[in-house]
Amino acid sequence: MMKIDVRKARMHVHAEFTAQGSVLPQTVESACRGVTYRLEVESDEPPERIAGVIRNAENGCFALSAIKRPVEVQGEFSLNGEAIDLDAYPPPKRPG
Repeated sequence: MMKIDVRKARMHVHAEFTAQGSVLPQTVESACRGVTYRLEVESDEPPERIAGVIRNAENGCFALSAIKRPVEVQGEFSLNGEAIDLDAYPPPKRPG
């Protein structure tokens, strides 16, 4: 461990999301438009030591990594213990 003395740390996070579509026709889509954050640290440690702690925190954060470097996500679904293929049950057609 780095053994850094931090008196206080405060994180401010702002995430912007959008959603569109409708539930009944099963056209709901959501997206994350961006995330910003600000870290405020109070410490008597030298800036280079605090920078090292912040760098380690950013590089070791699983949530931040998933946002910055997204990976393929695969889902599996079951109904009453049996696998269900969503593609076999397309959403209802929109009237018109």
